[in-house]
Amino acid sequence: MERRHRGDTRRSVSLAAAGADRPLIPIHDHQGEAVPVTVAHARGDRPDRPPRIPEVDALRGFALLGILLVNALMMASPYALGVADDPGATTLDRTVEGIVQTFVVGKFYLMFSFLFGYSFTLQLASAERDGASAVPRLLRRSLGLLLLGVLHAVLLYIGDILMTYAVLGLILIAARNCSPQTALRAARIVYGCVSGLLLLAGLASLLMSDAEAAELDAELAAGFAGLVDDYRGDAASVVQANIGQLPDALLAALVMGGFVVAAFLTGLHCGKRRLLTDTGMGMRRIFVLGATVGLPGSLFMALAISGPLGPRWAVLGQMVGTVTAPALTAAYVCGMLRLMQTARGARIAALFAPAGRMALTNYLSQSLVMALVFTAYGFALYDRLSPAIVVLGSLALYATQLALSTRLMARYRYGPVEWLLRTVTLARLPHARDRSPATP
Repeated sequence: MERRHRGDTRRSVSLAAAGADRPLIPIHDHQGEAVPVTVAHARGDRPDRPPRIPEVDALRGFALLGILLVNALMMASPYALGVADDPGATTLDRTVEGIVQTFVVGKFYLMFSFLFGYSFTLQLASAERDGASAVPRLLRRSLGLLLLGVLHAVLLYIGDILMTYAVLGLILIAARNCSPQTALRAARIVYGCVSGLLLLAGLASLLMSDAEAAELDAELAAGFAGLVDDYRGDAASVVQANIGQLPDALLAALVMGGFVVAAFLTGLHCGKRRLLTDTGMGMRRIFVLGATVGLPGSLFMALAISGPLGPRWAVLGQMVGTVTAPALTAAYVCGMLRLMQTARGARIAALFAPAGRMALTNYLSQSLVMALVFTAYGFALYDRLSPAIVVLGSLALYATQLALSTRLMARYRYGPVEWLLRTVTLARLPHARDRSPATP
């Protein structure tokens, strides 16, 4: 039975027709054995085009919604999502933020990180197919992401993730030849170590009294008046405010970097084994276990930060929510993959996929629109809109992006920023076929 299972697995990812190209990257079966396979043919794509995996595109498009909801709230107010207690917050404000904290905060950037690691295997395949060395390409890609991230953080939004991906992506380059088992083992070790440290820090915060925690909140909020003035001032003051917050942003990236690396390595593991195409019992178990662990942790975070537990519990709640977020992210991924196997889910995936194909363009466009709404670049509505209005506006923006992405991807293979990054990665202009209409 074991031998037959291995044969079936090989057939599921091998070429169906004769005349196969040479192998591209080592894909592994469920026992971890290498299975030579031409990725483009395995997916039914033309061998002269980079392969597209619909599941990856749809998940990336779905993740854009969560990223937008969190970033919009963070760009709208200095008090957003429990950064500090907002004395003017209404019950509706706290309820909306509590819902976002429970179901969104910390989950979707991890989904992006997982997909970044998964797509890394496709980058390796693309370089091998073109007969090019992968490392120079990947280093140029990291440099391109770093430059985009710096511009994004300084000009638009301090909570940029591209710089983190550019720097920590070097770990993926170093680990490119490791086995799937090694990648997963390393991810578990990194996750375990970082989680332990964060939980210890959260428990230590309980040594503070409610009065001491409230005093720290008040000290933090005291600096918000200047931040509000800067974001409502002029373009120069907006840039100055962003630059002034860079040290705090880099510290936050350092704290969260361990989870990003763990997600990268998990994505690398899944990419090498092509696990996104397996929606069997394993996916169902991960969905149930992830929801069972992730939802209570996220709910505790929301109750501690936006709920009735009080400021003394905020740090521990944040740490518990952060540590359990990967479980809920895994549940989202597996739930979406299983949904995509149904007729209704396939239609939903087709709606998300075009936005996912140009995720970088959409991600930066979201920040641009939010900057025009909330800062002196445009309407200067910083700290003037309620969380409910911000969430509704974000949903409207996301719907617009879905529609525009569908139209653009019907005509072009790449979004504009994707095309620019590809040019940097290849160190040349993409071929004409890369700019031709994409095959549905």
